Formats: sequence, structure tokens, C-alpha cells
Amino acid sequence: MVEPLATVRVQVCYATPHRQILLDATLALGATVHQAINASDILHLAPEIDLSVWRVGVFGKLRALDSVVRDLDRVEIYRPLIADPMESRRRRASKRRPERTV
Repeated sequence: MVEPLATVRVQVCYATPHRQILLDATLALGATVHQAINASDILHLAPEIDLSVWRVGVFGKLRALDSVVRDLDRVEIYRPLIADPMESRRRRASKRRPERTV
């Protein structure tokens, strides 16, 4: 009798301000984040994704493409930031503070 191969189920997600894509994939045990992304076929639905530059993670924690996924992981693809978060914070803070006169 042949034993079934061990598998893991993952969800691959990507979001823009206008849409969300959530896809399920079933992979062999020991599969990587990169293999999960390819198996989900998300790269065909969102051709703007550039894995050579964009970051990926699992449940909000950054991971390398060669990280092994576990059963029920959520693989997330992060878009590049448009603005520097620290600079944005400084601008918001300066608008709240009254200007000092010397």
C-alpha cells in the first residue's frame, strides 16, 4: 500500500488599495514561500508583483523566499512603500505643533 504524501495548505495574499487577492494552495511538505507563491498562480493575476524586489512574509513577519512554509500559513506579498514612514510622521507632527517664535 502506498502512503499519501504529506502536504501543507497555505493561503497566499496580496492587496492594493482597490483589490484583495486571497488564494489557497496545497503543497508538498517542506515547500518554500516561493513555491507557495508560484503554486497559487497569483503572479498571473497580479503581474505587477516583482519578487526580486518586493518583500514577503508569513502572518506579518518578514520571511525569505526560501523559508519553509507550515500548514495553514498565510503568505503575504508586500508592496513597496510609496513614502518614507519616518518622514511622513515628521510632517504630521509638524502640522500639529504651533511654530515657535524666538
